Amino acid sequence: MAAFCVALPAVAASLLLLLLVSWKRWRGARAKRHVLIVVLGDVGRSPRMQYHALSFVQSGFAVTLLGFCNSRPYEELLQNSRIQIVSLTELQKLPVGPYIFQYGLKVVFQSVHLLWKLICREPAAYIFLQNPPGLPAIAVCWFVGFLCGSKLIIDWHNYGYTIMGLVHGPSHCLVLLAKWYEKLCGRLSHLNLCVTNSMREDLAENWSIKAVTVYDKPASFFKETPLDLQHQLFMKLGCTYPAFKARLEPLDLATERSAFTERDAQSGVVTHLRGRPALLISSTSWTEDEDFSILLAALESKGPLKEYYCSLISQKRFQHIQVCTPWLEAEDYPLLLGSADLGVCLHKSSSGLDLPMKVVDMFGCCLPVCAVKFRSLQELVKHEENGLVFEDAEELAGQLQMLFSKFPDPAGKLNQFRKNLRESEPLRWDESWKQTVLPLVMDT
Repeated sequence: MAAFCVALPAVAASLLLLLLVSWKRWRGARAKRHVLIVVLGDVGRSPRMQYHALSFVQSGFAVTLLGFCNSRPYEELLQNSRIQIVSLTELQKLPVGPYIFQYGLKVVFQSVHLLWKLICREPAAYIFLQNPPGLPAIAVCWFVGFLCGSKLIIDWHNYGYTIMGLVHGPSHCLVLLAKWYEKLCGRLSHLNLCVTNSMREDLAENWSIKAVTVYDKPASFFKETPLDLQHQLFMKLGCTYPAFKARLEPLDLATERSAFTERDAQSGVVTHLRGRPALLISSTSWTEDEDFSILLAALESKGPLKEYYCSLISQKRFQHIQVCTPWLEAEDYPLLLGSADLGVCLHKSSSGLDLPMKVVDMFGCCLPVCAVKFRSLQELVKHEENGLVFEDAEELAGQLQMLFSKFPDPAGKLNQFRKNLRESEPLRWDESWKQTVLPLVMDT
């Protein structure tokens, strides 16, 4: 009788374990072609994760994309019936209490909220997580994957603790805690992707994490903009932003004219204005890892921080320069990149190991770039080949003066850089994803 009583708990435990394994296998079998993509940030401002979602769908998967819905994602994403977007709630900053208390409360709320949202979804073969931000998402996604038999894939864009270090300093207790957490929980994933070879080497050497480099590539809609579409865009933006309006009205009032182009009233042909200004564009999220004072100082020589830089702009006394800070619709952004003459990148990288996606998009539009130098930049920007690299405002000022001194000059360096970009014909995102990511998820 005693032996029978002792055996009962063991049998019950074995049956429970068997049921759990069977349940996980059953759920996994149902979810072979389903992926949960998690962005603990604004989905509309996470282009790489939107590209991942579209690529998974094109490869036969159904996708559920979880993230904050503060800005509008790509229309292609919204119109796809195999992509479901689930909005996460963002806890707003409390008006009282010390910062550590507020941050702790935010982490607890995000943990519970994300756990609930994931558990309520259909089971998935993969949970695909963007990092940063990874606190608390990595641990929560791993736990849900453990319960449901999903495999965790982390896409390393940067290190979250280095971004926190820009605000609080590298020795702050929260920064050190975030680094420990990221290093520990980052090893829980089944597969790791990263954006540069430099990051792949650093993950292997300092974190004991094996990753595969998946470079950012431009989507197919990043391309040079035809002149008639440029004109339409300039006329549209001119209704809101004076910098795009014509300086002088045409003699023929039926002629449409912007600051850069004009459309003949009779033939409908669009041409560049004679003596038109150069269009320089610098994409920004107004964050701490971009120092816009470098560009403002360079121009004078010849996000959270937008208000600060706009106030600096208002204090400048530019004689031959107009500065415009538009917020563009998603479909207008690639058109403006494809219409510009030069891109400027001020992204410094908190870790030195990531690459600015804005430059990838600019190169997709065959737009030459001047970029501030940091450790891994040479993996993307080739000095004197597809653009120029600078270290400070003085060097950037010299580059701008050299590039624009005889603008527009068909034999100048700007046109040579553009020609090199056209001839290089880099892989687009779709082709690159099929070659790098798809075989990995099929094998996994």
